[in-house]
Amino acid sequence: MEKIGTIEIRISGSKGNLDLSPDNYDIKEIISIMENVENLLFSGDKRNRPIISYNIDQGSVNHLFKTSIQYIIGFNAIIGQIDNLQSIDFLDIGTAKAIENIQDIAKKRNYTFNIKTSLEQSNEIRLDRTTQFYRTETIWADAEFYFYGKVTNAGGKDKANIHVFTEDTGSVRIHTPISFLEQYDENMLYKTMGIRAKGKQHSETGEIDISTLQFIELVDYQPKYDKNYLKALRDKAKKSWLNNINPDTWLNEIRGGYET
Repeated sequence: MEKIGTIEIRISGSKGNLDLSPDNYDIKEIISIMENVENLLFSGDKRNRPIISYNIDQGSVNHLFKTSIQYIIGFNAIIGQIDNLQSIDFLDIGTAKAIENIQDIAKKRNYTFNIKTSLEQSNEIRLDRTTQFYRTETIWADAEFYFYGKVTNAGGKDKANIHVFTEDTGSVRIHTPISFLEQYDENMLYKTMGIRAKGKQHSETGEIDISTLQFIELVDYQPKYDKNYLKALRDKAKKSWLNNINPDTWLNEIRGGYET
């Protein structure tokens, strides 16, 4: 049986004249914490993540999230580094945004968050209205990107998006003007297309903040096998340098003088 560990998020504060407790803690606040915890543990593809179970306990409001000990150990290391550096710039986007969201709640509602794990001598971080766990804005720069892949969704009632599944980045959602989708005559669903977009990119790691992607234009993309084009490339290579190579000499150079 898989070993289980726990993340504990204890929230203290007040609701008017009443101390914060599970009895006056709104369900929308519970949902917000649940969404952020999922991103704290699994900031990327969540399709194959293990089960996260939940319980709420007394002690102001004490959220308890149980999941595989492997991820609890990893998260314990993360909060230790956050506490040591007093910075979240080193985190990937999903985890950093989850911390920022909790920091926003702390400031907005004057709550104090204490986050730790069930591990012995667990690391712990504290967020309240005085802390500043936000990413450094100067690290993120404006950039343009080209995404090539299969369109899995397009549209939206108020905020339109195009969802593209790419081999390199996985699934990306690109905010797209409704006016463009209204005027586009063809059905793009499940077709392989190229899209030029703008967004934010980490200036040190190159990581793309996929939540900032904005549509610029479609790119002509026809990934088909062109036999004549490839033959022309081979013929050009033969004329330029392959004809000047002695196969035996070249093979000996590759072997480095080693004879089998």
